[in-house]
Amino acid sequence: MKTILMTTALIAATLAGGAWAETDTIAGDPLTVETIVDQAEMIRIADAIDAGVDAKDWALTRAMFTDEITVDFTSLVGGEPTTIPADALIAGWSGNLTAEKESFHLRGNHRVTFTGADSAVMLSHGYAWNRMERGALPENGGDPLWEVWGTYEHSFARTDDGWKVDGMTFTATAERGSEFVRNTPGS
Repeated sequence: MKTILMTTALIAATLAGGAWAETDTIAGDPLTVETIVDQAEMIRIADAIDAGVDAKDWALTRAMFTDEITVDFTSLVGGEPTTIPADALIAGWSGNLTAEKESFHLRGNHRVTFTGADSAVMLSHGYAWNRMERGALPENGGDPLWEVWGTYEHSFARTDDGWKVDGMTFTATAERGSEFVRNTPGS
């Protein structure tokens, strides 16, 4: 609550012609109305990705990315980080998270660092839950749930259409539940 009040007070002071100390920062970056607005937009975008995935709104989800994206999900699937068309990322997600497989994604503790005038990196903690009833069948392990916790790093680029994600890394720190649900695309 104190952070919200402080941010609101800073915005109000700015709009009223006031100022705050030059030492005020967001993750080390100077605190300005622009950095506050940019930070809020990046958090909104990351949250919209999660909401879009869970709603299986692939057009909305795709709109949050640049045309190419560097992805690193190696902590979950092995391999190497790679740069792919964002359409391929969305095709992979939509092929795995069909109507049969429910998901719930949650993220918090967002920390934005501006790496240039038109670039930034956001770190956050993440949680994902997947449920597929077929997992409850004895031959599939008897558990319909799979969960994972970890950290996200989203890199952002300012485009003509506003901020977009151009890189995404997920580092799993813990997981539990059904390997069947984790590894089997919904039908």
